[in-house]
Amino acid sequence: MLVVRNALLPLSETFVKQQALKLKTWQATLVGQRLTPKGLPLDGLQIHLTAPETLADRWRWRLFRRLGWPMPASLRALMAPADGIRPELIHAHFGVDAVTAWPWLRRLGLPVVVTLHGYDIHTHPESWESGQGGQHLRDYPRRLREMAADPRVSFIAVSEAVRQRAITGYQLPADKIEKVFIGVDVTTFRPGPITPGARPPHILFVGRQVEKKGLEVLIRAMTRVRERFPEARVKVVGDGPLRARNEALAAELAAPVDFLGARSSEQVRRLMDACALFCLPSVVSATGDAEGLPISILEAQAAGVPVVTSAVGGRDEGIVDGRTGFGFAERDHEALAGHLCRLLGDNALRDDMGREARALAMERFDIRVCGRQLEALYARRAAGVTTPPASAVVGDVRP
Repeated sequence: MLVVRNALLPLSETFVKQQALKLKTWQATLVGQRLTPKGLPLDGLQIHLTAPETLADRWRWRLFRRLGWPMPASLRALMAPADGIRPELIHAHFGVDAVTAWPWLRRLGLPVVVTLHGYDIHTHPESWESGQGGQHLRDYPRRLREMAADPRVSFIAVSEAVRQRAITGYQLPADKIEKVFIGVDVTTFRPGPITPGARPPHILFVGRQVEKKGLEVLIRAMTRVRERFPEARVKVVGDGPLRARNEALAAELAAPVDFLGARSSEQVRRLMDACALFCLPSVVSATGDAEGLPISILEAQAAGVPVVTSAVGGRDEGIVDGRTGFGFAERDHEALAGHLCRLLGDNALRDDMGREARALAMERFDIRVCGRQLEALYARRAAGVTTPPASAVVGDVRP
């Protein structure tokens, strides 16, 4: 099976790597045009790059995309490998990457499964059409619909919110979209030796510093939190274009926020072992971009940490409000401050929610459980079945 992503792999996409590594009955080869500079280490995975190396190969690529021949050398190596095991399926991550690769993917004649993650389906179609996503993607919504019309193509939505947006916002066929949670490694992310109720009042945020992550909301909420809990601090993991603005806001408001920059998965796990709670105050951006189902809140719950979030998919599907954490309306920093204060002021509540969070992660978001669902989907698609079973179309994560 070929797992297609344009660049292999940004630091934020551990979910693509882990999903491929955890497959049991399928073997994945990651296929991309290039390696991401300072990206994720890809140890244990088969990697194949498709970028043409010679002028002649560039011409072969152009002809193959337009006419279906001659097959470029990099594709011949994939489709006729030395071991004789030909791929049976293509799994493309993100609608944008699938659309970009479709001119050559369709020539391979294999079933194609596309995972829709968030920005690729929540962003308003008119934002793409106005060129905000780049001139080369102005026709992305139309091309996505055209690709969806191919009988070999079907979709995975990482949450019900993403599935509904694909249907209502992009007019993708409902009967070709199956919801499958990505899941997290509950053996890596597991409760630490000290329970959340016994930890210092530290709040962990993990995410790129972009508009939809809503870090500004948390910074503003901390001006209220510090009044009741002077020792409370936010630990921010992640970089991004809004980092300088967020740092300036924190300094202006004298908010207790530590900006730690990008960190490895292992470093994030250690930070989760030391935090009292996890917060992801996501918002819908001006372009419509929104979270699908943030992996970070699933990892936090697997680690036995209560979660406070306004993420659309996370608030409604990723937590059990009042049991594994609290959901709140986006951009409402007063409500967020109230939830943070309630948790920081009640050690027993943090421990109770942490236990419930771990149980939810084990039941619903264990990557081994989600992986079995994914591999069952692969088997159906490889056999030519594109319609998901009725039980897979809509589901409620609440136990």
